[in-house]
Amino acid sequence: MQRTGVAFGTSGARGLVSAMTDRVCYAYTAGFLQFLAKEGAWGQGHRVALAGDLRPSTPRILTACAQAVRDLGGEPVFCGFVPTPALADWAFAQGMPSLMVTGSHIPDDRNGIKFYRPRGEILKADEPGITRQEIVFDRQRWTSDGMLDAPLPLPDTIDIAPGYIARYRDFFGPAALAGRRIGVYQHSAVGRDLLVAILTALGAEAVPLGRSDRFIPVDTEAVRDEDIALARVWAAKYGFDAIASTDGDSDRPLLADHTGEWLRGDVLGVLCARALGIASVVTPVSSNTLVEQSGAFARVHRTRIGSPFVIAAMDAALAAGEGHVGGYEANGGFLLASPLDRDGRRLGALPTRDAVLPIVAALVAAGSGRLRDLLDALPPRVTFSNRLEAFAPERRDALMAWLLPADAAARRDRLDRAFAPAAGAPLTGLDLTDGVRMTFANQRIIHLRGSGNAPELRCYTEAEDQATAQALNGAALDLVAATV
Repeated sequence: MQRTGVAFGTSGARGLVSAMTDRVCYAYTAGFLQFLAKEGAWGQGHRVALAGDLRPSTPRILTACAQAVRDLGGEPVFCGFVPTPALADWAFAQGMPSLMVTGSHIPDDRNGIKFYRPRGEILKADEPGITRQEIVFDRQRWTSDGMLDAPLPLPDTIDIAPGYIARYRDFFGPAALAGRRIGVYQHSAVGRDLLVAILTALGAEAVPLGRSDRFIPVDTEAVRDEDIALARVWAAKYGFDAIASTDGDSDRPLLADHTGEWLRGDVLGVLCARALGIASVVTPVSSNTLVEQSGAFARVHRTRIGSPFVIAAMDAALAAGEGHVGGYEANGGFLLASPLDRDGRRLGALPTRDAVLPIVAALVAAGSGRLRDLLDALPPRVTFSNRLEAFAPERRDALMAWLLPADAAARRDRLDRAFAPAAGAPLTGLDLTDGVRMTFANQRIIHLRGSGNAPELRCYTEAEDQATAQALNGAALDLVAATV
């Protein structure tokens, strides 16, 4: 980790493909399995499920991970190139650990490995136990640049797609989306064909769009200008009821209304949670405050950004007996902590990010009407996010040192003088749960945070309308760029 820069981010190990050699990926997998073995959660002769996204580097990394499973006495089970939640759902049902090779939404010069216990994601508390493992290497099998000298092929693929399709068809019903015409922006998402199959299984006419043989880093929190334009063109040309898509590993959704306007992930999360009857909602501190203002939920818990933190808080809510528990992130991925029963049908818990559930739940909730009708009924709160790319960790640390002097009074004064003019009101609240989140007297919000997955500075803003939220975001990023 120290030598290569491949380290745990907010969700699994991530790094440059050039740094993620076979040896590094082998070591991470071996450390994960040795950690589980010491806890009694895995052992020799046991199986491990593997899957990956469509990045060019993914097959090679999967091969290295599979070799680590074999060398520790396990059996690798290759589930193919499928969505992260499809792998997790299948592996949880089998009671086996699993790993997903994916860099999610980041460019394909990077990749990652996401690890799952037999019943859920690894959490932040597990990471020290994994990284403390001592890995023994057979020096004869590695090249000088850290690659396997004679890699073995992956096992034959088992087809887990039917179960993932059935999960939604059996709960919502085969006519849940009858009469709806939905565009599916496929780009290079690993779940692009499965999403078409699921929407079709629910009775919709699903029309594939924009399929790409080249990996496209679609980020559901910072949608590219070209994807914004594409959705508007497709909506006007084809008359869709909605347009659906996901990020690269298909655990984060994108959903646009009939005009081609993409919904923000934290707004989609509220629509999904309300449609499912969730009582206790868990979401990171960066999410839109309309979740509280809507009055739709008995409890709302705020966490640091990242699914491990959301899952830990959902576990606490379940232990406290808070009824049906679910969570979502600002990127739109929905996590279902409690099984749901409706009209004699059950939707099993899936406590990891899922892109399909919020898409389907919102479309079903809209019925024969428009998604826009659901949005118009929510409080008028709009979020916008953007980023400064190539924002190195040392630059991030310098920014945080400037933003947060040790003296609390000096800190508040500096933030007020720097950002209040852009917000148009004095600073009234400061939340340091994850980064620096500033609330102003007019209820506008600026939130700055270094990404845990890539060398980027994230900026989240919230205001009373889209134009104000976007302008506030640009002003905040301009200030940061001019400061450090």
